[in-house]
Amino acid sequence: MPTLSRADNSMLGRWWWTVDRWTLGAIGVLIGFGYIMMLAASPAVAERIGQSRDLFIFKQVFFLAVASAIVVGVSLLSPRDVRRLAIAGCIVALALTAATMVIGVEIKGARRWIALPGMSIQPSEFLKPCFAVAAAWLIAESKRTRGFPGTLIACGVFGLILILLKSQPDIGMLAVITAVFLAQLYVAGMNLFLVFACLGVVAGGSVMAYVIFPHVQSRVERFLHPESGDTYQITTALEAFGNGGLLGRGPGEGRVKDVLPDAHADFVFAVAGEEFGMLICLVILAVFAFIVLRGLLRLLKEQDLFIVLSCTGLITGFGLQAFINMASTLKLIPTKGMTLPFISYGGSSAMAVALGMGMLLALTRRRHRGDEL
Repeated sequence: MPTLSRADNSMLGRWWWTVDRWTLGAIGVLIGFGYIMMLAASPAVAERIGQSRDLFIFKQVFFLAVASAIVVGVSLLSPRDVRRLAIAGCIVALALTAATMVIGVEIKGARRWIALPGMSIQPSEFLKPCFAVAAAWLIAESKRTRGFPGTLIACGVFGLILILLKSQPDIGMLAVITAVFLAQLYVAGMNLFLVFACLGVVAGGSVMAYVIFPHVQSRVERFLHPESGDTYQITTALEAFGNGGLLGRGPGEGRVKDVLPDAHADFVFAVAGEEFGMLICLVILAVFAFIVLRGLLRLLKEQDLFIVLSCTGLITGFGLQAFINMASTLKLIPTKGMTLPFISYGGSSAMAVALGMGMLLALTRRRHRGDEL
């Protein structure tokens, strides 16, 4: 079997010996869990809505195969090409997110999706990685070039994103993008007074969201006072973890997938807990934690501000999305319809997360003096 030697100067050879293979392997493990969980959770959901048992499986096999190709393909790029891709992607995602207000499909009172043959795409998913890298370049360029209002432009783009996501509405996505942007500003050296001012604005915005949006108020009230409304989904999810115990009931033996409408998507972690037990849930948690911590540790020796800010944003968005999904399933926070990266069903989510992870791998590849930035 041929192997890649360190003397191999081809594009593939240079990529293999410079990419973070540990992070690449961890991403592969998550994608593997994604295949397993679709086999476990999706047939029952498909049957319940009158579709073929294999519908979601075939779709997710395709989505995860495309996601794998995106991770590898994007990780081959240079930092300059990643920046160009992110800026172009941010512009397109902004335009499509705005288009959802006109041609979007309304589901559960929100216009977040554009219907395509065979699937629906959620453009705001692609805003997370693309805006993180584009904002990082703008902030870094404002530090590097005197008189360039990069940070101001980034704030303006964020304001536009805020207006669009509020209009859909998608408060969860807005919260993640806000956290990513604030983390980047903080790492870039934001004045401590401004940090606390921004935190105050975020707190005020959270209160406003609670007052303005009935669905936000309902979720918070049900989290704080379970007797105040319908808590069927979260109660059933918690029972699934209890039924699974340490080692689980066994593949295919779970019951939660037969009764929860989003068992293959938002509550896939509950299916994992019931069928495979707490140990596998801890393994999944450990893989996410490994990717986040390893990504942050690799930045300690990085000197380029653009790369530091980009990776900070990408890692923050990835880790926060995983935390929100698992924490809401365990009733640690109010419920929020957010997918578990690479494991939940969803084409837009899988490909957007793959784009972000491909960018992270590309930006953290080992570079030598004189390499293209």
